[in-house]
Amino acid sequence: MLAALEFKSQVGSLGNNFNNRTEEALGMGLDMRTAVREGGFVGHAGGDPRPPFLGYLMLLEDSAASAEVRKSTSPHFPIRDEFDNTSYAQRYRLLCEKMMAEQVYTGAALMLSPPNTGGVTGEWRSLSPATDALRFFNQLAGFLIGRLA
Repeated sequence: MLAALEFKSQVGSLGNNFNNRTEEALGMGLDMRTAVREGGFVGHAGGDPRPPFLGYLMLLEDSAASAEVRKSTSPHFPIRDEFDNTSYAQRYRLLCEKMMAEQVYTGAALMLSPPNTGGVTGEWRSLSPATDALRFFNQLAGFLIGRLA
């Protein structure tokens, strides 16, 4: 296997679904890393013993709701400073950055696009260079070129 990519999107219900998307992203990434480590793809058609590129891309609505800074509360555990007083968009950026830092995914990107016009105009933006979609696809292309050369 050369690459496996996970694509997710979220429009609306930010408070209800952020934790679900986070759990899905971590679970899928760790499942894939475990399968690769245990040789789950070696010996199959096209199997390759080298680790594949694992990518995660989140498309999030670019709206007042996703940009709203929210005071975090937790009755049981202290909240890490980087998560306190952040928007859902910033939390997704942090998720992508941390998943790459922990090598859950080789690359991760966050795209913000207007919910009503982005699909028509192709308009989107990033929140950081580390999670920029163009960087993500360049990283994937470089990986594939290096692997296929």
